[in-house]
Amino acid sequence: FGDGIYRSKNGGETWEHMGLKDSRHVGRIVIDPQNSNTIYVAALGSLWGPSEERGLYRSQDGGKTWARLLRPSKFTGVVDVAMHPGNSKILYAATFQRERRIWSMVGGGAESGLWRSTDGGERWERVGNGFPTTAVGRVGVTFCPSNPDVMYATAVGPEGGTFRSVDGGASWERRSATMQSHWYYGEIFCDPANTDRVYAPMTPLLRSEDGGKTFSNIVESQVHADHHTLWINPKDPN
Repeated sequence: FGDGIYRSKNGGETWEHMGLKDSRHVGRIVIDPQNSNTIYVAALGSLWGPSEERGLYRSQDGGKTWARLLRPSKFTGVVDVAMHPGNSKILYAATFQRERRIWSMVGGGAESGLWRSTDGGERWERVGNGFPTTAVGRVGVTFCPSNPDVMYATAVGPEGGTFRSVDGGASWERRSATMQSHWYYGEIFCDPANTDRVYAPMTPLLRSEDGGKTFSNIVESQVHADHHTLWINPKDPN
């Protein structure tokens, strides 16, 4: 596990430690494009037991100080956070209840889910209206850059699958029940120019051309490649 957040001011030549030493596992770092001093960190905390350091953190002074904005309990951290491309006050965060034990693994629970803030993280409400509010596992969320009213999210569980919103997250439609990523994957990516094209990296690398209804493996020659993340060129999505 890691020991916190680091910052470079010279393009990565040197780094300085900026706190959150006990956050351990960080799922996402998001920087406000209008103000680089405002940073959000999704911290999962310890893998092996209850952890007081779990949650979503925000710094407004470039990482000098941090405030925790969201944490359901010491058993549940935050694994993902997404910022609206045109309004940095609108945030979506994914909570994840998880713990690995010698004899078992907790890969979800009632505290896992999707949350929304419209004021930069000061207040949060749980997302429902088509998105599961029952016990789920890993949740991933993303905005479509070409039309932020279109969003995608994934959730693992009996009511999980791939979900799409076309009204900025106010309501959700379950597009596919079968496309569920394992609990340590869970990221989903929308094509920068095509809101119906979606990618889901996991052991295969899955792509949908119909808004998440169906997926196909686009790297079938790989048997066990473990695709964990993906970058799409915003100027050339192909």
